[in-house]
Amino acid sequence: MFTNNDLKQISSIGISEQVIQKQLNIFKNGIPFLTIDKAASVGNGIVRLSDEDKKRYIDIWNNYLKEQKGKVVKFVPASGAASRMFKELFEFVEKENKNLFVGNFFNEIEQFAFYDLLDKKCTELENKGLEDLLIAGEFTKVLRILLESIGLNYGNLPKGLILFHKYYNERRTPFLEHLAEGVEYAKGNDNTVYLHFTVSPEHRKLFEAHLDENRAMYEQRYRVRFDISFSEQKKSTDTIAVNSDNEPFRETDGSLVLRPAGHGALIENLNDLDADIVFIKNIDNVVPDRLKEPTVEYKKAIAGYLVSLQQQVSVYLKELENPDISEAKLQVIAKFCQSRLFNINTKISELDRESLIAYIKGKLNRPMRVCGMVKNEGEPGGGPYLVYNSDGTISPQILETSQINTKDNSQKKIMDEATHFNPVDLVCGLKDYKGNKINLSEYTDNNTYFISSKSKNGKELKALELPGLWNGAMSNWNTVFVEVPIETFTPVKNVNDLLRDEHR
Repeated sequence: MFTNNDLKQISSIGISEQVIQKQLNIFKNGIPFLTIDKAASVGNGIVRLSDEDKKRYIDIWNNYLKEQKGKVVKFVPASGAASRMFKELFEFVEKENKNLFVGNFFNEIEQFAFYDLLDKKCTELENKGLEDLLIAGEFTKVLRILLESIGLNYGNLPKGLILFHKYYNERRTPFLEHLAEGVEYAKGNDNTVYLHFTVSPEHRKLFEAHLDENRAMYEQRYRVRFDISFSEQKKSTDTIAVNSDNEPFRETDGSLVLRPAGHGALIENLNDLDADIVFIKNIDNVVPDRLKEPTVEYKKAIAGYLVSLQQQVSVYLKELENPDISEAKLQVIAKFCQSRLFNINTKISELDRESLIAYIKGKLNRPMRVCGMVKNEGEPGGGPYLVYNSDGTISPQILETSQINTKDNSQKKIMDEATHFNPVDLVCGLKDYKGNKINLSEYTDNNTYFISSKSKNGKELKALELPGLWNGAMSNWNTVFVEVPIETFTPVKNVNDLLRDEHR
């Protein structure tokens, strides 16, 4: 099937023929659905913190930072392009089809943080200010200056470098908001804040330049040192594309089409981090300073919750090293697995002593994450479920709709009645109870790929995405869901989202 040129192409980026063949088999055989036991809800898979609990866990986290018990990193997937933010504006430029969305954009254009910058660029290029161009009805010209390389080039920039928020004396991108936010809950006692951004190769220099322009000012303002690193999705995680017959899709020159495999590939970037605890949050989920308090409080609370669980797990794993551990203690630890980590084994009472110890050790000694969950308000995306594993046990998982068999009425009913949504608000523990780094690739469910439809050169293709970073890539972690307020979830999916109160 593969030519010598094909083999040279895939080996040049670190992929083997066997891996490509496995990917082709996935296209041909399909991806198995996961079976849901129930949607996680408050009291049944989702923890709701009382005010007293929240304060206690915040204190635990503040103490962790004060004592510098481990390295804390804020990890931000930032490779997303801004082009999708401006989809409706691009369509207007192409067809000049007036609609409510475009009308709202122009009616409120002075409210955008990029207004002054756009006005300046209009004056440079047209010898007319933005207001004059709008009065003259030059809407398409204004959008070209905003979106295209002749002007601000916003349609080709990463979302992280678009001006989002206005302040009295400055304008901030999401990148800068993440720096400001990180100071509030990830600053160590040496006043260092570690952040890591995953970026596209073509945008890396732009991010580095943006950092260079602002680092000194932000370090002086917050009296901290920012230790900021960047990485790119590894080419060795690319996947092959196929046509409608599930045969390799080829370029006009006959070469294979290999595509980035989605954010699931970022488990490799996360695995490369030198960190004990990592916060994960999307680049566009930020608010201005006046609204940061709930986010900061709950980030600290879920981090404290993670630390408290890690401390208890460490105690139990050390006790399990004693061959004479009592039966009563074994039952206490088994109950902890089921009641605090929600790892449910309906046959646990049937296990003999040796099997029970092995089972508990296997469940406890793995990476851990605490995931904030918000009440479902109709946003598209994944949600928290209690899901059957291959060994017959049940554990918390974040699932996308594509992983659920919606043709099965019982499964669809569970999905439709789900009460909570995944806002991508994670705190992760990457070390084991002895302080050793865990190899995260060993805890991925490699059967939970995604197949999506794309097009290239006017032809339809099917693309394969690796198990999502917070879906299958973390499938075999210890996972705990904690309810967080909707105020902590403020994504910007289109440019007019910036007109919402939470972004003004």
